[in-house]
Amino acid sequence: MAVAVRFEHVSKRFRISQTKSVKDRLLGIAGHRSPVVLLDAVRDLHLDIDVGQSVALLGHNGSGKSTTLKMLAGTISPSTGRVWARGRIAPLLELGAGFHPDLTGRENIFMNSAILGISRREVERRLERIVEFAEVSDFLDTPVKFYSSGMSVRLGFAIAVNVEPEILLVDEVLAVGDESFQAKCLDRMRELQQDGRTIVLVTHALAQAESFCSRAIVMDHGSVRYDGAIGGAAAAYHASSRAGVPAQSGGTA
Repeated sequence: MAVAVRFEHVSKRFRISQTKSVKDRLLGIAGHRSPVVLLDAVRDLHLDIDVGQSVALLGHNGSGKSTTLKMLAGTISPSTGRVWARGRIAPLLELGAGFHPDLTGRENIFMNSAILGISRREVERRLERIVEFAEVSDFLDTPVKFYSSGMSVRLGFAIAVNVEPEILLVDEVLAVGDESFQAKCLDRMRELQQDGRTIVLVTHALAQAESFCSRAIVMDHGSVRYDGAIGGAAAAYHASSRAGVPAQSGGTA
């Protein structure tokens, strides 16, 4: 099986300033350095995801799963190691966050598609499908700063899933929007799944992960605690909040 995604001993460390008050900042200007905490968000991550796999990335808040996804998307760089991916990546991380507020929905579709490497001609061919999916036809030529958060989410998702990505990254966005839109999103993701696309899904909804994915990776404090069949993920997920949980492996699915 060909590899779609590879993390080669990847770590990510953040430097976090502990400055808490105006007084602290003034002392800093006077030459007193604010204390800095080093946070290891991801530690020595080494794994492969095969082409066509649908993988759930699970873990409690602060486990490192979203940082892992952002490194794969290229929005942040690893401190050490290398992240490698085969093909076009469509990240659904913070839908609508990349929109320019003064540009219309139409203009943002072209801009975001260009960032994903789609030619203008291809966007024109897919424009009707994107607009129909997003349900924003009446507001297509309205600046997105006048869109509701739900409209921005729908448009962001519609762009990402209609540019035919080889790898789709989804970070909790299905928790946003009404039930009918969530169902539409899942249906479209299943179409991509059946087409052999690789999907990495970050979610707290275990039932959703079990219905959609065959493999689960459970992270805890930046390390992988479980990597195996989705059926064994629940116990590892619930145990991952305890300190000192030993790493487990259930084989890849």
